[in-house]
Amino acid sequence: MRVGFIGLGSQGGPMARRIVEAGHPTTLWARRPETLAAFADTDATVAQSPAELAAASDLVCLCVVGDADVTQVVEGAEGVLSGSAGGGVIAVHSTIHPDTCREIAKIAAEKGVQVIDAPVSGGGHAAAEGRLLVMVGGETDTVERCRPVFDSYAGRVVHLGDLGAGQVAKLLNNLLFTANLATAASTFTLGRELGIDPQRLGEFLSEGTANSFALSTIAPLGGSLEILAAHASGLLRKDVGLIGDLADRASAGRGAVVTAAETTLELMESLR
Repeated sequence: MRVGFIGLGSQGGPMARRIVEAGHPTTLWARRPETLAAFADTDATVAQSPAELAAASDLVCLCVVGDADVTQVVEGAEGVLSGSAGGGVIAVHSTIHPDTCREIAKIAAEKGVQVIDAPVSGGGHAAAEGRLLVMVGGETDTVERCRPVFDSYAGRVVHLGDLGAGQVAKLLNNLLFTANLATAASTFTLGRELGIDPQRLGEFLSEGTANSFALSTIAPLGGSLEILAAHASGLLRKDVGLIGDLADRASAGRGAVVTAAETTLELMESLR
């Protein structure tokens, strides 16, 4: 497939490079031209607009930050849909509200373009090493058509159901990660008060049954959330808010996991 990629940040950049290196003809676009400098040594081509990128692509991958960014890149002037031909696919790798994906899909369908949601988990290092987890929602035939591209940067691609299912799964993943940060950080605090060195405690817990991705994230920091708060609290607040909205709309109980996640966010925001 001819692939277009928009969103060349810390995670999207390595994803795009893996796609290029897998041999897929790839076109890139970025708001900031300096972002494209990292691809000067590849066979990727550069478009002057999202519309131009879409015209040269069978599959357009989006890895921008939030709902407004996705909507602007797809529907805005010189956006992806203005250059898309019938039969194309848009894959939303961004973590956004599933309803945003559904709304875009309705507009895209008028041009014969299909939309799937394919948020990813693992971060930039996992993307560079080809071991991201990809959570996909959409029609089976479309997902399978795109799978060879996803396989270039993924360790596993999981098709979870209809459009929006990938976003719900990713938001649940981020909710649990956020909640786990609170319990991990409080464990380090308690350990410190009981006279256990945080670094030694981190070494032990990381090898034991209590280990988690959240714990392994803050263990090298002595159990502190301070550095993570500076870089990730805004994104985690966004994702917890989105899953809370989905729960409220479905009249589903938020449960202990949301309470724990909100505790984490309060702790992070107090450190900023």
